[in-house]
Amino acid sequence: MSTIDAEARPAQRVLHETQRMETDDGGFILLGIPDVNGSIRGKALRPAAFESALRHGTVMTDLLLALDPTDAPISDYTKFGIRTGAGDLVVHPEPATLHDLTWRPGWKVCLATPSWPDGSKCELASREVLRRVLEGLAELGYEAVSAVEYEVRFWDANDKPLSSGLSYSLTEVGGFESFVRALAPALESLGVELDAVHTEAGPGLLELNLGARPALRAADDAALTKMAVKDLAATMGLRASFLAKTNPGEEGSSGHVHLSFWSDGANAFGGDQSPLLRSAIAGVLEHLPAASLLLNPTINSYKRLVPGWFAPVNATWGVENRSCAVRAIVNKNHPELCRLECRRPGADANPYLAIAAIAASAADGIKRQLSPPDPIVGDAYSRTDTPELPGSLESALRAFASDDVLRNALDERFSDYYVTSREWEVKAFRETVTSWERDRYMRSV
Repeated sequence: MSTIDAEARPAQRVLHETQRMETDDGGFILLGIPDVNGSIRGKALRPAAFESALRHGTVMTDLLLALDPTDAPISDYTKFGIRTGAGDLVVHPEPATLHDLTWRPGWKVCLATPSWPDGSKCELASREVLRRVLEGLAELGYEAVSAVEYEVRFWDANDKPLSSGLSYSLTEVGGFESFVRALAPALESLGVELDAVHTEAGPGLLELNLGARPALRAADDAALTKMAVKDLAATMGLRASFLAKTNPGEEGSSGHVHLSFWSDGANAFGGDQSPLLRSAIAGVLEHLPAASLLLNPTINSYKRLVPGWFAPVNATWGVENRSCAVRAIVNKNHPELCRLECRRPGADANPYLAIAAIAASAADGIKRQLSPPDPIVGDAYSRTDTPELPGSLESALRAFASDDVLRNALDERFSDYYVTSREWEVKAFRETVTSWERDRYMRSV
C-alpha cells in the first residue's frame, strides 16, 4: 500500500461547475450522509440550491441517522431522531467529494458533514466516528491507509446468478463483462480506483478490489462503490446484493479491510518482523470480539460466520494465512506493501465503522505495546484451542458492552446509540416468524 493523497477540489471550482450546470437540463447533485448502516441518504439538489449549501450549509432531518434498514425510526433511542421530533442537522457539502455519475448523465454526488444546530460536531454520524478515530491516531503520529475488498452477488432479470460459482474463473468472469465494462468508468468518475475483479466460490459472486487510500477516503470509496454497484446494476436490469449470506450451502459475501499506518511518508508496518505491526495485530485480536458488533452488524452477518465456510470464527492471526481472522502481509523487498488484513467483516458492514473499529483496536495495541500470540501455521478453521469470536448479534452486543476502550475510542454517545440500533435489530428478529420455523416445527409440535 502507498499513501494516495485525496485530490483537492477548491470550493470556487465547484461553484463554477454548479453554475455551469444551471444551463443543463435535468442536472441534480445528490447530497448525502452515510447512515448508521452505511447507506448514503440525502437530497437531490438543483445547482442553485447546492451552491447555497456550499456557501451556507443546508438543513436535513436527524432522522437520516436514526432509521433501520426497513426505514423504520429507531424509536428505542430517546436522545435524537423521532423521539426528539426529528430535528435539524446542518449539513455542509465537502467539495472534494463532488463527482459525476456516469450512469445518470448530468447528475453528480457529493458527501456532506453534518453538525448539530449549535455548530457542534454530530458524533452520531458514522463518517464522523471514523474521523474521531483518525484524529486520535494522528496524535500518536500515524496516518491510516486502508483498502476494502467487497464480494457482491449479481442476478439477471430472471433471478439467475451471473456465474455458477467457480472461484477465480477466467471463463466465468465473462458473465460479468457488460456490468464490469460499465462499472470501471463509473467508479473512475467517482474517484475510486478499481484494481481488480474476480469470481468467487458462490453463484453470481464477484469480488471487487478497491485501491488503497487514506482511511477516510477509503471509506468514502467503499460507500460510493456500494451505491454505484446497486444503482448501476438496476439500470442494466440486474440485481446486486451485499448481503452477508444469501443462501444456505453457499459461501457468504465478505468485506475484508486492509490497513497500514504511515509516518513521515513511510509505512510504519514495513519490514519482515515489524514490532509495530505485531502490536497492531495484537490490539485487533484483543478487541475483535467487541469490534464484531461493527464488522458484523446484522442478524444475517452471523449466518456467514459458521464453521465449515471460508470465514473466520476464532481470534487468530498468521503470516500470509487466509484462514485466520487477521492476516499479516509482509514483503521484505517492498516495505510499503506491508499491512494487516482483517478478514472478519462482511460485505454488509458500514465501511466507516468497520475501518474505525479496526484502526482504533490497532492503535490501542500500539499504545500498550501488546504482543500477539504465536502466529497460526496451517488451517486456523480446524483449531479448537483458539478464542472463539461471537457467533450471533446478541453475543457481539455482550462483548461490546464489556470493552470500554473501544467504546470510548468510537465516542461513548455514539456507542450508546449504536448498541440501541443493534438491539433494535435483535428485537425485530425475535418478533419475526420465519418460513424455516414453520417448515421445521409445524407438523411435529
